[in-house]
Amino acid sequence: MPETGSAWRASSQRLLPHTYEAPPEGAYDLYPAHDVGPGRIRRGYEALADLLRDQPIVVVDGHPGVLWESFRGQLSQAMRSVGLRPNFIDVQQAMRPPEEIDRIIEPSMGDDDPLFGFRFAGDLRDFFDAHLLLALRPDPHWTTNVLYGGGASLAGWRGSLVYVDVPKNEIQYRARASLATNLGAGAALPPGSAYKRSYFIDWPVSARHRARLLPAIDWLVDGQDPAAPAVMSGKDLRAALREMARSCFRVRAWFEPGPWGGQWIRHKVPQLSRDVPNYAWSFELIAPENGLILRSGDQLLEVSFDTLMHQEHAAVLGECAPRFQYEFPIRYDFLDTVDGGDLSIQIHPQPDFIRENFGETFTQDEAYYILDCTPGATVNLGMQEGADIGEFRELLIDSATHGTAVDIEQYVQSLPASKHDLFLIPHGTIHGAGAGNLVLEISATPYIFTFKVYDWLRPGLDGKPRPLNIDRGFANLDPDAQGARIREEYVSAPVLLEQEAQGDRYSRVVHLPTHPRHFYDVHRLELNGTIDLQTGHSCHVLNLVEGEAVILEPASGPSVEFHHAETFVVPAAAGSYRLTSPTGADIMVVKTFVKPLADWPEGVVADARDPRREGSG
Repeated sequence: MPETGSAWRASSQRLLPHTYEAPPEGAYDLYPAHDVGPGRIRRGYEALADLLRDQPIVVVDGHPGVLWESFRGQLSQAMRSVGLRPNFIDVQQAMRPPEEIDRIIEPSMGDDDPLFGFRFAGDLRDFFDAHLLLALRPDPHWTTNVLYGGGASLAGWRGSLVYVDVPKNEIQYRARASLATNLGAGAALPPGSAYKRSYFIDWPVSARHRARLLPAIDWLVDGQDPAAPAVMSGKDLRAALREMARSCFRVRAWFEPGPWGGQWIRHKVPQLSRDVPNYAWSFELIAPENGLILRSGDQLLEVSFDTLMHQEHAAVLGECAPRFQYEFPIRYDFLDTVDGGDLSIQIHPQPDFIRENFGETFTQDEAYYILDCTPGATVNLGMQEGADIGEFRELLIDSATHGTAVDIEQYVQSLPASKHDLFLIPHGTIHGAGAGNLVLEISATPYIFTFKVYDWLRPGLDGKPRPLNIDRGFANLDPDAQGARIREEYVSAPVLLEQEAQGDRYSRVVHLPTHPRHFYDVHRLELNGTIDLQTGHSCHVLNLVEGEAVILEPASGPSVEFHHAETFVVPAAAGSYRLTSPTGADIMVVKTFVKPLADWPEGVVADARDPRREGSG
């Protein structure tokens, strides 16, 4: 079993276990896995060496964040143990010099901005010298030639193709340990800079590269444990992705503490590490960062979620696939302020602003579903009627400069929060969850574009001030989102759509209307028996918000039991499915789906079919 901490990562969170561990009865499952059948996953360098023993040419490509020299050393030793004489060639020697790469990516780095850049539209090939790539040649004096490193397949060698994947959370843990080096960087960057460069450059570039490789990958390696990687065939991987895209799946969530974090998640998921002060976030479904776990027998392997989108976006998304392409549109995460503090006062960008300044095709429109709360909990939402926006802005600037407190409620409304309320937060709306809430944040997928304008004068967990974006926030503030209009338009009013009853069994579909500027909609499914649902050419994202368990029976594939607060997905291609309360207890499931295209607000999503964004995931 890998240790929680290690020389290659800075985190108290556990690595994915090598073997499946069933959670306690009825508990939140940290490691939800899709069964691919027996004998499909092998573990260790010896297993990989054995699979490659008859291959004279091997190309090992992979994602930024792989610890390549450690990988090369251990694979070399394993190959020698099975009688091979391997010659390893590092593709990095064909990369352009770091200073030249810095010039190439400079327009995407956002100058000295600590948080934001512009999504890089180039290709992985841009990071290499074409002449040096062509000069890399196998040496016939060796039994096996191995070209390794991110981008190795660009050299055009014909041989067995191995791809090494690493979960995005593990890349961040490695960056915090100063071991993960960004694509083409001369040395490890500070964690914040490493994340910004990863988000805007490394991850989009590598996703496009992997999307092109996916049909040809012979062996997929999960490299999150550098001492004992898991291996499966590309053929089995592609088959598993096809199955998930037509039945159901749940991604592996990951958890992070924060300066305002609470204690609800710690109590709900006691399997998590206790060596943190709180858990502020549970990243339930954030397509660019989550992974999918595959299980064969008791062996586990994780692959990046966007791999599913590369292969199966049409099956997953249905009607809206041509618009979103490889970008999964809906995000779920938990914000825990129970026994914690207020979130920052914040604003999300207008659609044109996020496109022109950051290269995203759609913006961060959100909604807060209150899964749980303590008495007196509130949500900050919208400006007070007639508040002087210019005066408010000047007070915030003065606060940031001199460290003076601001009476936020003089300018921003504070609304009472109750369980199962849905607060609507279209772009431009000033907002922030107050203390005492467990928020299921339902959103369009972009997730880092939060312009904090006030953060209660508190430092981050590192003791340093958290960056504010007052100018950007007020450049995007919707001045009409104020006063009585907030209660009328920004607090969803439930509408009963359907109801069935037979004896003491019932089911209801309750519409929780979203704002006209949202491209997604929300239903709440309330039942103590069963309910049959059609996907209607849209992907459904669901969460059990009330009750201990729900059983999902997709039209194709085995039934799956999910537990309280777990997020799961039914792709459009599933067609139909049934939900059942296994004990006959009252349960509630929140369902989010993309509205029919005819109901989309104008200009909310730019055309994602730009060929430069192929496989951007």
